[in-house]
Amino acid sequence: MEKDIGEIPKNEETKIIIRIDDFGGQPGLTIREFVTSQNYTGFTKAGVRIKADKFEDFKAMINSIDSSDLTEHKTPTQQEPATVDNDEAGIDEQGLM
Repeated sequence: MEKDIGEIPKNEETKIIIRIDDFGGQPGLTIREFVTSQNYTGFTKAGVRIKADKFEDFKAMINSIDSSDLTEHKTPTQQEPATVDNDEAGIDEQGLM
């Protein structure tokens, strides 16, 4: 039993395939990379499998994500690191002390 749910492009040669399948007699959700290139076409080893009995837990975790959590924003604790002036650190332009 295989049922493709969808795919997401990763780059020009790779896409992420989401499917329901039966592996080793156990149904589950598989999320894997699929490559199409001159050297190889097919699934890679990169991916994850969620067994059917754990799917509801996985779904709850995914549904708990707010899309605003995925946008980049800086909190006051995520400030840019201070820049060190090499002259004060005793390092010349060639990186030598």
